[in-house]
Amino acid sequence: MKNAARELHIPLEAGASTTAIIYAASQPPRAALVLAHGAGANQRSVFMVEFAATLAGLGLDVITFNFSYMEAGRRMPDRSPVLETCYRAVVELVARELTSARRLFIGGKSMGGRIATQVAAADPDLAIAGLVLLGYPLHPPGRPSSRRDAHLPSVGRPMLFVQGSRDGFGTPQELEPVLDRLSPRPTL
Repeated sequence: MKNAARELHIPLEAGASTTAIIYAASQPPRAALVLAHGAGANQRSVFMVEFAATLAGLGLDVITFNFSYMEAGRRMPDRSPVLETCYRAVVELVARELTSARRLFIGGKSMGGRIATQVAAADPDLAIAGLVLLGYPLHPPGRPSSRRDAHLPSVGRPMLFVQGSRDGFGTPQELEPVLDRLSPRPTL
């Protein structure tokens, strides 16, 4: 039987806070996944809720959260350092609070996945088993030369890229040569 989702309040810098939702595994959890939303929709978007609930039904504890700009009701994402600080705060709390986090994965949809890779690349000692990236934003739409992949070789962990063939931020064909250079070799 599936457990109901529960909320956690996570303190951030300068008195700010954010909310995370834990979708508890419907069976003894095999691992935990922290999953961040994209730039335009929060953790309560249909996609995020359905994806998290489906994975929880398959035996993962899934934790979604709002970046602080979204929690505050702003539309414009914060700069990367602020997003990364928020992401790290969520990871640290989850690692302390959930026993399933002994096998912790991080990731996200679009911008949330990019921030997860930046957090992983910046800290090789961060205890994460791998990354799950849903629609990785390799470049801004219509600007394939403005790449967002320079940090990916520093991730150094298994990565799963789920990429649509019509994604304006980068197709699987655009990602393949990038992934060929990484170790361990990501799954696309």
